[in-house]
Amino acid sequence: MRTIHDYGMNARQGSIGSRGIPRRVETNSTHSAAAIEDRGLLAALSGLPALLSSAPHRMMFFGGATAVLLSMLWWACFLGAGFFGHAFPAPPIPAGWAHAMLTQYGMLAFFIFGFLLTVFPRWTNQPALERRDYVPVFAGLFGGYLLAHLGLLGSKAALVAGFVAMLGGWAIGLSRLGGILWRNGGRDRHAVSCALALSCGAIGLVLFIAYLAGAPWWLATVAIKAGTFAFLLPIFFTVCHRMIPFFSANVVGATYRVVRPSWSLALVWPLALAHLGLELGHRFDATWPVDTLLAGVFLWHALAWQPWKCRRPGLLAALHLAFAWLPVAFALFALQSARLWFDGVFVLGRAPVHALTVGFFGSMLVAMVTRVTQGHSGRPLQMGAIPWLTFALLQLVVLVRIGAEVSQATPAWLVVAAFGWLLAFAPWALRSLWIYLTPRADGNPG
Repeated sequence: MRTIHDYGMNARQGSIGSRGIPRRVETNSTHSAAAIEDRGLLAALSGLPALLSSAPHRMMFFGGATAVLLSMLWWACFLGAGFFGHAFPAPPIPAGWAHAMLTQYGMLAFFIFGFLLTVFPRWTNQPALERRDYVPVFAGLFGGYLLAHLGLLGSKAALVAGFVAMLGGWAIGLSRLGGILWRNGGRDRHAVSCALALSCGAIGLVLFIAYLAGAPWWLATVAIKAGTFAFLLPIFFTVCHRMIPFFSANVVGATYRVVRPSWSLALVWPLALAHLGLELGHRFDATWPVDTLLAGVFLWHALAWQPWKCRRPGLLAALHLAFAWLPVAFALFALQSARLWFDGVFVLGRAPVHALTVGFFGSMLVAMVTRVTQGHSGRPLQMGAIPWLTFALLQLVVLVRIGAEVSQATPAWLVVAAFGWLLAFAPWALRSLWIYLTPRADGNPG
């Protein structure tokens, strides 16, 4: 007769079933495995703050990927509810202004700060920033962004508090970057240009907060337009001016001619400010000489950067394709202004500005952030199926948004464009969020 010891067990380890299966050992083993798994999950969750804050781009890009979906989800729901006649909470300010401010100063600002807080020390040969330098930037920007979106559901106080918190995070980030620039003596022209653009953005936020506090409404329009032409346009062009030739030369090699003319940065700034000034003065009919010059400068760069040599890999090709929207956008600005000047007809509506914001800013966002994300997460420098899908779908969204301005069914196409953005960006944003919440693929820190 078999005993418990025949199975290598004692009474405290468990009993034997009718087929000789150690029941309690199996149960205990299952419980032990579950406990280990639970402890592992808790350890992973407890380690997320440290992982997320291990590098400025990881933390800021996480906020940006979240905002890519949240900003447009609110806007799509607002437009869709209005079009289909459903109830939806009314924001305490004009919805279009809220949309413009939170996409420009919120959604895109996360990616800008994440990139600049990472590269400013490298550009100027200084030590990398530490957690205490950039975590407060994220806390102010992201906390304020979420609070402001809560305010869009009907709370003016939450909206104001959100923008104030965003300004606080912005100011900390600008001070950290300004310290790097000061120690560098302002010798890096790209860093100087970016810092100047961020300063213009801070002024725009101050003006909008003043409007929220009761100042004249026109301050809000100044803030919105300054966000486009004094903040985003200069900073995007400055980063492209430095990084597109750099990435291209790294891939193509000795046959690639690096073109980074100092005159173009010095020229684009006053032209962008001139366009801004004319728009603020309601002289839309007089912007065409400035816009023509800008379109020419941007087209010259697009060709000087030799895109025909940069068709492989896809990450590099996407950068050049995204930049192509910039001369197109200002050609549309010039065409619209010239028609108004010579014929007194205002055509194209907001098509030019959306060719700039959705076409250029949006496409360059996918291309540049994918490049940085792949490289800084220890992954191959490849575009991949998901980023290509988002990039391709975004081109359709741009065309829909531009076409909506000349369509007889504009409201319907605006809804399609808004939900199209969500459809295009959802897989890219979700993949990016997973990358930012997991360790580097190569096991390195950061």
